[in-house]
Amino acid sequence: MILSSNQTMVTEFVLEGFSEHPSLRFLLIGCFLTLYTVALIGNIVIIVLVISNTGLHSPMYFFLCNLATMDIVCTSSVLPKALLGLVLSEENTISFKGCMAQLFFLVWSASSELLLLTVMAYDRYVAICHPLHYSSRMSPHMCGALALGVWSICALNASVHTGLMTRLSFCGPKVITHFFCEIPPLLLLSCSPTYVNSIMTLVADAFYGGINFFLTLLSYGCIIASILRMRSAEGKQKAFSTCSSHLIVVCVYYSSVFCAYVSPASSYSPERSKVTSVLYSVLSPTLNPLIYTLRNKDVKLTLGRLLSSFSH
Repeated sequence: MILSSNQTMVTEFVLEGFSEHPSLRFLLIGCFLTLYTVALIGNIVIIVLVISNTGLHSPMYFFLCNLATMDIVCTSSVLPKALLGLVLSEENTISFKGCMAQLFFLVWSASSELLLLTVMAYDRYVAICHPLHYSSRMSPHMCGALALGVWSICALNASVHTGLMTRLSFCGPKVITHFFCEIPPLLLLSCSPTYVNSIMTLVADAFYGGINFFLTLLSYGCIIASILRMRSAEGKQKAFSTCSSHLIVVCVYYSSVFCAYVSPASSYSPERSKVTSVLYSVLSPTLNPLIYTLRNKDVKLTLGRLLSSFSH
């Protein structure tokens, strides 16, 4: 990248974090540390339960295990650095390479979660609307291919966004008005044209936030129609219980993502972005294992057996 003689290349950024609210520092440290601990433990427990219990070796729990892995990657790419900045109570710097690495893992995990939620909605659709064909449509080979496709497509998406970001020139200011490296605040700092980046961001938003959301709604529309056609009240309750947890997770995650990303760049608000980013990068990974554990009978039974085996 060629810069004029009076410009210098930015080699590190300063994460503003929540420095504009110093009175909330200790409260934020306590909240973030608690949420990160719960997120890590909860998602690791989900993975251990699914792997260790053959009764949970089904497509639904296989995808749940993938979701838990993505949640760990997502929250671990954001919170440790944010906590460090709060604890040190000084300028929270991050190198250019470190910033790009954080951006890659965050985009990878966040987009993977959106795509996986669509796959999980399709899994529930087949289970409830076409139960006789479930074992053939959701075979181990198909589930493995879907999971691999999710990770690969989203890794490609993250690579494109990160690669385009590294091609931009950053010559000051270097303060990112956020608590982690995210696309919108980084584009605002660039002193070179960001047209291609903006176009690719819109394409990604249309695919992950638009097409995936539509497919998820379509799956649940078919599921709800199928449940309403059931004559047995017990059958309706059983069918709804198999997808209610996933529906709650979908509502929480899409709500936070839409608030954070589906808005024109001109209306970007640092304060609003920080709040909505906490929802999808911190709160959602913490709530997901709790929602699936507390609302899922099979997971609760497996967890109970595991805890009782430790107590004896």
